[in-house]
Amino acid sequence: MISRRTFLKTSGLATAGLAFTGMNTVNAMTAKSAARVVGANRKVNLACIGIGNRGAEIIREFDKTGLANIVALCDVDLGAPHTQAILAKFPEAKQFKDFREMFDKMGNEIDAICAGIPDFAHFPVAMLAMSLGKHVYVEKPMARTFYEGELMIKAAKKYKNVVTQVGNQGHSEANYFQFKAWKDAGIIKDVTAVTAHMNGVRRWHPYDPNIYKFPDAQPIPSTLDWNLWLTTAMYHDFCDKFHDGNWRGWYDFGMGALGDWGAHILDTVHEFLDLGLPYEVTPLKIEGHNDYFFPKASTILFRFPARGKMPPVDITWYDGVNNIPQVPAGYGTSDIDPNIPPVAGGKLQPSKLNPGKIIYSKELTFKGGSHGSTLTIIPEEKAKAMESKLPPVPKSTSNHFANFLLACMGEEKTRSPFEINGVLSQVFSLGVMVQRMNTKILFDRNTKTITNDAFANAMLTQIPPRKGWEGVYKL
Repeated sequence: MISRRTFLKTSGLATAGLAFTGMNTVNAMTAKSAARVVGANRKVNLACIGIGNRGAEIIREFDKTGLANIVALCDVDLGAPHTQAILAKFPEAKQFKDFREMFDKMGNEIDAICAGIPDFAHFPVAMLAMSLGKHVYVEKPMARTFYEGELMIKAAKKYKNVVTQVGNQGHSEANYFQFKAWKDAGIIKDVTAVTAHMNGVRRWHPYDPNIYKFPDAQPIPSTLDWNLWLTTAMYHDFCDKFHDGNWRGWYDFGMGALGDWGAHILDTVHEFLDLGLPYEVTPLKIEGHNDYFFPKASTILFRFPARGKMPPVDITWYDGVNNIPQVPAGYGTSDIDPNIPPVAGGKLQPSKLNPGKIIYSKELTFKGGSHGSTLTIIPEEKAKAMESKLPPVPKSTSNHFANFLLACMGEEKTRSPFEINGVLSQVFSLGVMVQRMNTKILFDRNTKTITNDAFANAMLTQIPPRKGWEGVYKL
């Protein structure tokens, strides 16, 4: 039998230990102190890695804050149409194809980096940046594998002067502050179950689940450094089914709907209920199972134990166009929430739901959405009866991008640092493992091992990195 210790030892990825405790507390700055920072015209020298598509959106958001100098733009395809707008917007920024070369040539000019790149590439970029003392903003999910998430959490604690932030923007919007206020006031208490759902069309739905090999190779675009795009991942021939966002649907590159949307739907539930890691993850439904890309639909049960005086919690995740969970009586309509990026567009049909969650406690039931959307108590008559008992919800002092930059200046604490978001990312990696293997796993929260399946236990690390990339696992 292959033990986790043997797997780590033979793959050269062994660490002194995988169990870590403790979290950073969050202290928001005042609006007055934020104004002093802006007024002093202090800015963070920001290098941007991944400058097309989502990466371009991130760069624009950082630029809007007025707190960043965009000093470098780095992308494996600087000649692509989707990178041209950002290159033109910041002509003074130095341009690089390889982030390692960027750090070598102008590391002393960089305070922080932002990374809008595929899930699997977050790890090498973040680890190198942290080791060089650079503050790090990465999109969610934070890491693709359990082990990489563990190393990123460990590195964030090791490099104490480095600020980290994961791009689940709802952590700087009303959803975050409301959940915390309601939890502190005892409105949200004794939660026993959560239903989470994301039923929009995903990129892999048209693929044939009878697949028996990866798609055929296609010519690599002349401007693209495909080998560099792959970073630590094992080599795959280029195919447009892997590129420009399509990577999200493949196990080797992304984390599917769970990793993509779970961070926006379950982030506050996970943090403020102090859920940590599950002790059991079970596939209740896997439709279109195959070895290569994510299921057409999946229902996954995550079970979390009691924590202090808080009871055990079961979270049931639903994804897939027609895999719609039951909703409780008094749920109401599923109108489009402006805080949620459009998935289906317009008002959804009665059989469909917006991305969101239903939180069941011993006394109250809450209906929530995704990203920054707030909770409501259901049914409506119960909400009206509770109205006078609800505490005021603080206003956010900064959006998610400004929060990161102000934290780089020492004026705020980031609201979604690696130490907090990393554990949620690990929860998703366990869910992805269940989707991929279509089997139940039992997880020991103390030793961080899977106790009922040797293959699943070995998959906590996945395969060793490609030759030449081993060093980032030792930082």
